[in-house]
Amino acid sequence: MTIIALAARDNAEWCDTMCRAHGLPGTFTERAWTNPARTPPFYPDAVTLSPDATAADVLGRIDAGPGASVKDSFATLDLPGFDVLFEAQWIHHPAPASTPATTAITWEVVGDAATLRDWEQASFAGETTGLFLPGVLDGATVLCGRLRGDIVCGSVLTPREHVVGVSNVYGTDMGSTWAGTITMAARLFPGRPLVGYETDPADAVKHGFTTAGPLRVWLKR
Repeated sequence: MTIIALAARDNAEWCDTMCRAHGLPGTFTERAWTNPARTPPFYPDAVTLSPDATAADVLGRIDAGPGASVKDSFATLDLPGFDVLFEAQWIHHPAPASTPATTAITWEVVGDAATLRDWEQASFAGETTGLFLPGVLDGATVLCGRLRGDIVCGSVLTPREHVVGVSNVYGTDMGSTWAGTITMAARLFPGRPLVGYETDPADAVKHGFTTAGPLRVWLKR
């Protein structure tokens, strides 16, 4: 598999983890992950897994009405009636070496519903949305960084056989957030490269990531 294919598969599995936590499991085929029900906010109804995927591979397997979204992992689709919501870049980091922490932020793995709720509140600028339900902890490693006891940054790691996905990276100091996330990934899942995507990959690139190729997210208006 190419790096983009590995990253797309990881992202689709993370979307499925989120959906399963909400009681809305999706379906995998060779070309796409799809969900027949409308997925939770910020998560697509379909993710393509192959550059050979076509509109027919996704639109017949989702609720394709207004509000439907499709992650076009290889930026190859033509979806009639859909507009491009945003474009982004897949990112890749070679397996990082474990290094000592260099900031006052202390990192930990979120292990319970109460801490996950606090993590979500920090992520959404003080709002608890109910998006991150405890079930996501069964399929992902949620990280939080604390400064004087308060959660100030966080991210999500999704370990797979060949790579570790990185997503939901947030913090008041993104440099420290990326550095801490990479350090934790090296400690928890040594020897595995990191993948993810960013609409603006500049901060990730400063910390050793490279861009691997474009993706698009389409929205039915």
